[in-house]
Amino acid sequence: MTQGRSQSLRTTLPYNRRQQHHLHQHKTPRSKPPLGFTQAPMPPNSGAGGAASDLQVFPSADQLPEGYVAIDGEVYDLKGFDHPGGESILLFGGNDVSVQYRMIHPFHAGKGSVNKMKKVGRLAKSRLDYTFGSEFERDLVAAVQKVVKPSQRFATRGFWFRCIFYISLYAVLTYFYVSRGSSIALCIAIGMSQASIGLNVQHDANHGAVSPSPFWNDLLGFGADMIGGCKYLWLQQHWTHHAFTNDITRDPDASSTDPFFLFHDYGKNGAVRKAVHVFQHFYMIPVLAMYWASSIFNTNVVTLQHTGAADAGMKFGNSYREAHRPISILLRSLYLALYCASPFYHHHWATALLHVWTMAVSESLTLAIPFALSHNFLESERHPVANGQVCWYKSQVETSSTYGGYVAGWLTGGLNFQIEHHLFPRMSSAWYPYIQPAVREVCKKHGVNYVYYPNIFSNLVSTFTYIAQVGRGAYEGKVKAN
Repeated sequence: MTQGRSQSLRTTLPYNRRQQHHLHQHKTPRSKPPLGFTQAPMPPNSGAGGAASDLQVFPSADQLPEGYVAIDGEVYDLKGFDHPGGESILLFGGNDVSVQYRMIHPFHAGKGSVNKMKKVGRLAKSRLDYTFGSEFERDLVAAVQKVVKPSQRFATRGFWFRCIFYISLYAVLTYFYVSRGSSIALCIAIGMSQASIGLNVQHDANHGAVSPSPFWNDLLGFGADMIGGCKYLWLQQHWTHHAFTNDITRDPDASSTDPFFLFHDYGKNGAVRKAVHVFQHFYMIPVLAMYWASSIFNTNVVTLQHTGAADAGMKFGNSYREAHRPISILLRSLYLALYCASPFYHHHWATALLHVWTMAVSESLTLAIPFALSHNFLESERHPVANGQVCWYKSQVETSSTYGGYVAGWLTGGLNFQIEHHLFPRMSSAWYPYIQPAVREVCKKHGVNYVYYPNIFSNLVSTFTYIAQVGRGAYEGKVKAN
């Protein structure tokens, strides 16, 4: 639920408190081993750098300097590294990015960028909740490669047509909105148009899925700012969400509407649950309608530090983030001038407020409803690491759902294929309907639960039913074995 938005509705729960809610308030079928923290082995010297005896030992990822990243227990220096995907990698400096690295490099994680970076140390302790290299993963990647060659996974001509169409529509509607004055119908249209930029343009771009050239990804990625969000906050939140989907201690989206509305299954006796949540399925739509306001009136764009990602343990207090604060503030100011201030030039203040709010609700619901469905439905895995380590690819399938087909894909930027997207986030969304049959077949072979709905309405019914059960605490105990 982060398409172009930088901050969703939330009252921040500190990381330790959220972790405590998950570990102590929810009962799982069997006892859970310690939270995946393990003594990191001394792996073979695989990257560029000195001998093992020259490597520095860091107690944990919390002690990493901003120019270093940890991958699979090894620590690498980003300085001087010409990353093929562009400089945005520097935003993640100072973190353990083991999952993010493999998530973005499904076809060549073992022989990719990690071998080109200078290795400077290792972690004495790292968190290993997810595993890679399973038979399921190997079969899945092999099957998808038969459909889409890794070098061809970027934007197709169909994607570029869709991209140009939605950008042109946005530009034309904006011209009339600013120069001629707004109306209720125009506000609804421009709200939906902005949401379409979030779904169809900036999302692929900020995943690095439009082009192998960083230029196009960076340029189109600023579409997030032109719809009221922020590119750099989106990267912080959304990449963290992708890496740790539905893990309440690490996925910012899982608690994005707490405590007003619960997406996560805290259990009947969970401290976050309140009596009002019994009725939350009745007020779900009004809460989602506040999506735009939660971004526009949030100060994260000034600090350029996403609160939810920070609560999840990610650090973004680095010089790359600081260097991009001015452009983020400038683009937010431009957005406010175009879409919030201009109606007051043309209309009475009461009419202007009504028009701005109409646009806000239109954009919010067009964005938020489709993505509320993606990970919140009957059969969704709400506690992916409750029983210890799990295959990351299996977890991505069982925490997501797919609905519809080509038509829904054109409207949602291919993100109705949420399972395929979470498995291969750096593949253009235009390819998802083509790889879906292969993904379903491999899931069936390995007994991995692939949830598919024939249309958005059947997915919506499942989501409302799930939300009602979570509100009553009736979903408690539905934890699958890994």
